Amino acid sequence: MFENIARARGTDFFKIGDQLTPEEREYWNRARHFVDDEVLPVINGFWERAEFPRELVRRLGELGLVGDGIAGYGCPPMSPIATGLVHLELNRGDGSLGTFLGVQAGLAMQSIAMLGSEEQKARWLPKMADVDALGAFALTEPDHGSDSVGLETTARRDGDTWVLDGRKKWIGNGTVADVVVVWARDVADGQVKGFLVEPGTPGYDARRIDGKVSLRAVWQAEITLTGVEVSEANRLPEANSFRDTARVLAGTRNAVAWGALGHATAGYEIALGYCTERTQFGKPLVSFQIVQDKLVKMLAEVCSMQLYCLRLGRLIEEGSLTDTIAAIAKMNNTRRAREVIAEARDLLGGNGILLDFHVMRHMADMEALHTYEGTETIQTLIVGRDITGVGAFS
Repeated sequence: MFENIARARGTDFFKIGDQLTPEEREYWNRARHFVDDEVLPVINGFWERAEFPRELVRRLGELGLVGDGIAGYGCPPMSPIATGLVHLELNRGDGSLGTFLGVQAGLAMQSIAMLGSEEQKARWLPKMADVDALGAFALTEPDHGSDSVGLETTARRDGDTWVLDGRKKWIGNGTVADVVVVWARDVADGQVKGFLVEPGTPGYDARRIDGKVSLRAVWQAEITLTGVEVSEANRLPEANSFRDTARVLAGTRNAVAWGALGHATAGYEIALGYCTERTQFGKPLVSFQIVQDKLVKMLAEVCSMQLYCLRLGRLIEEGSLTDTIAAIAKMNNTRRAREVIAEARDLLGGNGILLDFHVMRHMADMEALHTYEGTETIQTLIVGRDITGVGAFS
């Protein structure tokens, strides 16, 4: 992304790198070298086999890249910009790794950090930051994707125990997690509450969703909860309505915007490198006007996404990020990333569909980023409601 890295070859056209602190540069360099040296040489095989890259995710903990800015509890001290840069780089390498981090740190750990008790934070956050324990975030249901507020999973209190019943779908890490944040509606007051469920608890059944052609190296699960008993000590005490759930989700849209930038950066860099080296009709592809036109327009999109992300980070630092700003950034960046990657695939010709050139993997993975954490349509309507004062959906 920045001009002092040779591979980027001028990707930082607006000199955003000058805005970084030394600490932010260090996080960025650490993540970028991990991707270049350890992820890219092996990730195609994991993607093709639909195999979860356990050693790679453990390395994230060893490198101190897991925490998403959570203060204390063994989490690395990361600014919002540093957090975004790590998400950018992991997605530049592979969307499955980026999604793993989004689930582990952005959803599961942040739920505990923002809404949990001191005992819950002390028990889980240090192990999750080291990736000695894996987390999952069970909100989405088979009949409630974008309409997550309409969830039907129930929680019924029986003394000091809660009994959970329902189904969840598309739950990242759901089959491998050590702790799952389950969101359920209290039958007594109708409010959505959060619970920490440990797989192996009687009545908890998680099955991997197979047949995916996107994010193949991270596993999503369909979960059935049948009379699952959870102690009051494992209820998130500060999660008492869907508004609290939404606080966690707002932060992850920031990470998705950075992740989309990572995919777009990969597409641009791959296309530029390929067209520089590939010779057709007796000269390099970059010597053709139409190729230069495409590359410049791709770079312009990447630059605009960078500016969105930089501003997101600053707003988080100021405490001024709103749901609607996060929504428009997520919508904009995922849409632009799809366009950049489609152009990259076109510029690579037939080679563009081969895993060896990485672009097709990014194209498939971007379809998932475009959908999760709220589709483009839903994000558009969230912003539309804000600017018009009229809600177009319930």
